[in-house]
Amino acid sequence: MRHAKEYAEGRARATPVPPAEYASIQRFYARQMRLLDEGEGDAWAATFTEDGAFDQSSFAEPVRGRAAIAAAVRNRPAAPVGTVRRHWLGLPAAWRFPDGSVRTGYDALVVATATDAAPQIRLSTSCQDVLVADGGEDGEGNGDGWLVKHRYVGHDGQ
Repeated sequence: MRHAKEYAEGRARATPVPPAEYASIQRFYARQMRLLDEGEGDAWAATFTEDGAFDQSSFAEPVRGRAAIAAAVRNRPAAPVGTVRRHWLGLPAAWRFPDGSVRTGYDALVVATATDAAPQIRLSTSCQDVLVADGGEDGEGNGDGWLVKHRYVGHDGQ
């Protein structure tokens, strides 16, 4: 996994975020994944900083910049007709690092459900984010106040 040594070394000096901050991070992720699942790709990309990065173990290079992230979401393959995709995030942990950043780790599943079919796990991942505060409000009164500075998604089995 890219960045694993640096991440582990920093994590050793980190402290868990307080409960209220943790709750706001959970609200952020709930809103962010809902945007993606409902096809609001531009709004989803707006949850990244202007210079944010989105990286996956399947990418040769990270996608850099909010505009490029939005374009990548618009250009991703659509689910087959009659199939719904949902992102489920679980086991989130959040730490405040000595440099002031908040970094999170969580697992994510992408579940695809076709009409009249059982849900299928399409992808299982482990993710790491660097979050920054954006002033306390998300612009829509949701109050979670976070933006992703960098996201790394490691696909299980790669």
